[in-house]
Amino acid sequence: MSWLTLALKKYAQFHGRSRRREFWMFALFCIIVYTVAMILDNALGITYELLGQDVSYGPIYSIVGLALLVPSLAVGVRRLHDIDKSGWYILVNLIPIIGNIWFIVMMITEGTKGDNQYGPDPKAEYNDISTL
Repeated sequence: MSWLTLALKKYAQFHGRSRRREFWMFALFCIIVYTVAMILDNALGITYELLGQDVSYGPIYSIVGLALLVPSLAVGVRRLHDIDKSGWYILVNLIPIIGNIWFIVMMITEGTKGDNQYGPDPKAEYNDISTL
């Protein structure tokens, strides 16, 4: 749970670095929350209609999406910083299919060992704390 709270504590912090674990635990949390919101929308029968077809999400899903937008972007940018890439690389997600695959590959890449231009190694900081 500490990985989730860490991402939420840094709600709109776009500087610094985040470990893979922080990113992926927050991604898992988001998937679970989005799924629950979608189930609630469907159970309450408040889904949107798009081009005459009901879609599987509604206002609860939309509110959750807006609430998690900023921390999702922030943890993604910090994760990119950990592999010594600019936060602007998050825009690669706008490229259909290939961009999403490229982004996932960047998110599973091990971070730069030691300090880089975006700050100290978060893995080293965590190891120092855990040895106390």
